[in-house]
Amino acid sequence: MPYLAVSLGVFWFRNAWATLLGFHFAILLSLALAGSKLPVKILFRSGHICWVVLSILLSGGVGISLYLFRFSFGITSDLPTQIESLGLNPSNWIAFIAYFSLVNPFLEEYFWRGVLGSPTKGPSISDFLYAGFHALVLTGSIPLVSMIYSLTVLVLAGWFWRQIAREDSGLLAPVLGHMAADFTILVVIYRMAL
Repeated sequence: MPYLAVSLGVFWFRNAWATLLGFHFAILLSLALAGSKLPVKILFRSGHICWVVLSILLSGGVGISLYLFRFSFGITSDLPTQIESLGLNPSNWIAFIAYFSLVNPFLEEYFWRGVLGSPTKGPSISDFLYAGFHALVLTGSIPLVSMIYSLTVLVLAGWFWRQIAREDSGLLAPVLGHMAADFTILVVIYRMAL
């Protein structure tokens, strides 16, 4: 359902808010239909502050790296037009960044690392499923090589956050790392779209 929601938002509605809210609705509906028994308090649990700090620093570095190497990624020259065509403009960008950075990490981490997570140390199908739906969002914005690179980084991020959750017996470190990644990436895209 999350893949369908993102596809509809990006390709049918062509609206960033519809995509994000539809994605969140699909996650919540999937959780309800699956009858998830995972306690929500796991989102706020961490056994070691070092996992939290490591997750925030490494994950926040993704947005910083995007900014430093933005010309190497081959991001489309009409990015401002593409962003505007998705309904994001100066009047709602800040609200979008705030909602995306503060709400999205809780829902995604609970879904991808909590409910669909795996206790394995190696790669899991959930790592690839997590990365895959991002391809729908990136389609048409970056060249194929950059897409493959981005998806590889997202698989590794999913694996990394899953390992932290496994070692730390909680999702707080992955949630805060995910927040740092989302926030820094969106701020970079916002600045590039000005």
